[in-house]
Amino acid sequence: MIKINIGCGRRNFGKDWIHIDGDDYPHLDYKDIFNLKFKDNTVDLIYASHVIEYFDRLEIKKLLSEWNRVLKPHGKIRIAVPNFKVLSKLYLDNKISLSQVLGPLYGRMDMDGKQIYHRTTYDFDDITAVLKSTGFNKIDYYDWQSTCHAKFDDHSQAYIPHMDKKNGILISLNVEGVKVEL
Repeated sequence: MIKINIGCGRRNFGKDWIHIDGDDYPHLDYKDIFNLKFKDNTVDLIYASHVIEYFDRLEIKKLLSEWNRVLKPHGKIRIAVPNFKVLSKLYLDNKISLSQVLGPLYGRMDMDGKQIYHRTTYDFDDITAVLKSTGFNKIDYYDWQSTCHAKFDDHSQAYIPHMDKKNGILISLNVEGVKVEL
C-alpha cells in the first residue's frame, strides 16, 4: 500500500509512509507537492493535514488534480483544514476571542527560509465543491481517531481548548474523498 503524507512538516509517520514537504526535514522523501514522482493510478492514500489553505483557489485545483492523477481508482484523499464554520460560530457565540481565530484562519509558518500564510479558508460545502471539480466523489467527514494516522498528533486533531481532545471542540475540518473510477 502506498500512503503519502503531503505537507508532513516535522511529523515522521514512519517507514510505511512517503513524506513530502516544501521545507527541509531528514525524513522527507520529496519536496515538490505539485509534481508528484509517481505514475498515474498508483497511490492508495494521500493525506494532507492543514496544507491546502496555504494556496489560493486557482492553485488548489491544479494541486488537487495532480494528487488525483497519482491516486488509484477508488484511492482516498484525506484533507484537514481549519474549519471556518466552527471557528466563526465559536467566535460569534463569544466562546473564543478574535486572537483564537486568527491563528487557525490566517496561519503563518516558516518554510524554506520564507514566511508563508494561509490564503483561503473552507467550510464543508466549499471543500466538497473543490474536490468534486477535481475528480473526487463520496466526500464526507472522517474521524481522525479511526484512521491509520490517528497516533500522529497533527492539526487534524486541533481542539479548543487546546489539546482538550476529550471535552474540547474540534476546529479542524477533516474531509475524505474517493477518486472517481476511470
